Amino acid sequence: MKVIIAAAGTAGHINPGLAIANKIKKEERDSKIIFIGTTRGIENDLVPRAGYGLKTIDAYGLSKEISIENLKKMYKTFKGLGEAKQIIKEFKPDIVIGTGGYICGATITAAHSLKIPTLLHESNAFPGKAIKMLAKRTDTILVSFKDAIPRIKNCKNVVFTGTPIKIKRLNYTEEQKNRVIYGLDLDINKKTVLVFGGSQGAKKINDAIIEIIRKELNKDYQIVWATGQKQYDVIKEELEMLHLDIKNIKNMKIEPYIYNMEEIMNAADLIVARSGAMTITEISNLGKASIVIPLPNVSNNHQLYNAKVLAEAGAARIILNNDLDGELLDGNIKEIFKGNLEKKMGEKALSISTENAEDRIYEEIEKLVKQR
Repeated sequence: MKVIIAAAGTAGHINPGLAIANKIKKEERDSKIIFIGTTRGIENDLVPRAGYGLKTIDAYGLSKEISIENLKKMYKTFKGLGEAKQIIKEFKPDIVIGTGGYICGATITAAHSLKIPTLLHESNAFPGKAIKMLAKRTDTILVSFKDAIPRIKNCKNVVFTGTPIKIKRLNYTEEQKNRVIYGLDLDINKKTVLVFGGSQGAKKINDAIIEIIRKELNKDYQIVWATGQKQYDVIKEELEMLHLDIKNIKNMKIEPYIYNMEEIMNAADLIVARSGAMTITEISNLGKASIVIPLPNVSNNHQLYNAKVLAEAGAARIILNNDLDGELLDGNIKEIFKGNLEKKMGEKALSISTENAEDRIYEEIEKLVKQR
């Protein structure tokens, strides 16, 4: 099978594309797969690191306002459509798959015009503008949440599959969980909260954790905190101003990035995070209680819709970004732990989990390729 995958911008777009590529390779070792992205996104690191070729084109999100800058972006995006067509003609794929980012518009449109089967994967509960715009030109749209199905019009085939993720449920014994916690130099007798805001971090969440540290609110629980690579040094300086050493704060383990995230997520009692589609899927598949803080000012407020999937199942609490501070976050954490609610919330999360997403997605890919 020859496959082109269009994915650009964020890890939330690229990692599902890589998971799909890996599944195809697992099923068909002789498959040839390349990615199409831009020169600006994290795909330039993640895709080659995973061992796949990357072709780049120009593609931008366009606003309705008339400006010279927007006209330039329109011109470059139109040029990118031609570049995508050329790549497709040269590679001759059996199918073109899009997993997110502005890149999908040009690539899926180009593939459709060349009569190549097309498939899109939508990770969010509320589909973005690109999905709605491309629905007529796409043979199959796969969705991560059932809530998304009625929100997609004009596509002949919409299928619920879930989101492919790397992090799996490990079903730790108490001894295995304790080993992970002990490895973090934390107390195995205290409940553990994992806090992260994505690879770049989330300033609002970070500010709330600093407040918890400053007011010494977390005496009865401990926190594993991934600050984000870009924010770590700033936070280190802020803590130094409070006469605190970032590497030696009671009931705290602070890192710029967590590389063994699967282990830590499985060992944690509660997760505090943004509500990107992959995070929501990971939380539900692991059966973890969570407090989620949707990122505001994103297209269609999709992180809030993602968060509601967990909250409405009784698996999570939502704190809006503008409301978030250290005392509110600490209060919610203590309420959950005091009532031992984390176990019930975790069970609710597991009840809406979607396993074997890669298998379901591969089935849909096979169908389209065979129909060609």
